[in-house]
Amino acid sequence: MVKPSKTRLKQIYDAPAHRRSRSIGATLSPDLRAQYGIRSIRVKQGDGVKVMRGEYKGIEGKVNKVHAEDSGLAIEGIQREKARGGNVPVFVHPSKVMVVSLNLDDKWRQAMLERKKGE
Repeated sequence: MVKPSKTRLKQIYDAPAHRRSRSIGATLSPDLRAQYGIRSIRVKQGDGVKVMRGEYKGIEGKVNKVHAEDSGLAIEGIQREKARGGNVPVFVHPSKVMVVSLNLDDKWRQAMLERKKGE
């Protein structure tokens, strides 16, 4: 008999890309929450985020890359130095960040926010 927690972890690990993408959500800042009437949103490239937990707590920056396979965000200003020199981005889990500004270049995202605001 497999433990239920192991089964759940395997489902998350083996999930297809469209389901993995849905899990890359983060909480909204209180002012955005009041403005749009929603609690959380899927993080996209170009969103402004603030790290709320962990080693990089308090750092604000723009999302440079969203990595759905590993559930991570590359945020500008958060880098690690390699042993041989050079820097690599550090991926932060989306549950550890709060969205402080939205990238509204996408018309579908704008429409979704307007729909939610009307409810």
